Amino acid sequence: MKITGKTKILGIIGNPIEHSLSPIIQNRAIALLNLDYTYVPFPVMEDDIKTALDGFRAVDIKGFNVTIPHKQAVMPFLSHITNTAKLIGAVNTVWQTPDGWHGTNTDIDGFIAPLKALNRSWADVTPIILGNGGASRAVIVGCAQLGCKEIKVVGRNIDKLKEFQNSWDYQLLQAKVTIHPWDELTEILPQSDLIVNTTPLGMSPHTDKSPLNNQQISLLKPGAIVYDLIYTPRPTLLLQQAQKQGATIIDGTEMLVQQGAVGFEIWTGKKAPVDVMRDALLDFLPQN
Repeated sequence: MKITGKTKILGIIGNPIEHSLSPIIQNRAIALLNLDYTYVPFPVMEDDIKTALDGFRAVDIKGFNVTIPHKQAVMPFLSHITNTAKLIGAVNTVWQTPDGWHGTNTDIDGFIAPLKALNRSWADVTPIILGNGGASRAVIVGCAQLGCKEIKVVGRNIDKLKEFQNSWDYQLLQAKVTIHPWDELTEILPQSDLIVNTTPLGMSPHTDKSPLNNQQISLLKPGAIVYDLIYTPRPTLLLQQAQKQGATIIDGTEMLVQQGAVGFEIWTGKKAPVDVMRDALLDFLPQN
């Protein structure tokens, strides 16, 4: 497409930002629909977020994604935040309105999309979430939206786990969050139908790492779903191990595509070409 004086600008902020694959999927969708938009990455330091947003408004940028480490830091500079984003405590999608920037979190949409496609009841499923960082919050809210009644969060630092659990006390979450130290995995793994890795263990370039060792993998319930939010490499060592045990595996590509599709529709008002966005991502990513 040709960029002219009429071209509308979208983008993504973060630090670092060079690794982001969002421009690949968003610009492929823009090109397919022949829209007069372009989507570009903006490296923004945390101390410069307000300055960046003021500049974005001055040059009429229509919307942008937010990635690590700005998903929480951007919130004070928004005039409206959706209840979903408030519940998660993070924003990843922002758009311009006459009364200022509005923000939401589409990570939930991305996370639950491949699970909803399995067309099963989740009421009796008690997920195990590996890790208690920022990514796990969207996963927890997503699991609650699916209908899970209890969600088990596993972490290595008991003080941080307690703080994490306490952060949900006054939230309107329709699920109970319980915390478990890492050494309880051998006890709880055989009971769960859904295990979600929200830690960076196994992410490129550390592709020889996995959050679960061979003994723990052997404890997986037959037919369990193992979901790794990491999308590079594909599949991670965790998913390779789980697949050998007969588990259903899901990687982070679909989450990235589906959360991006929701943002695309917010910004452009057009239905996102999800299949094309997925193909763009898979064309780019190496396959193990």
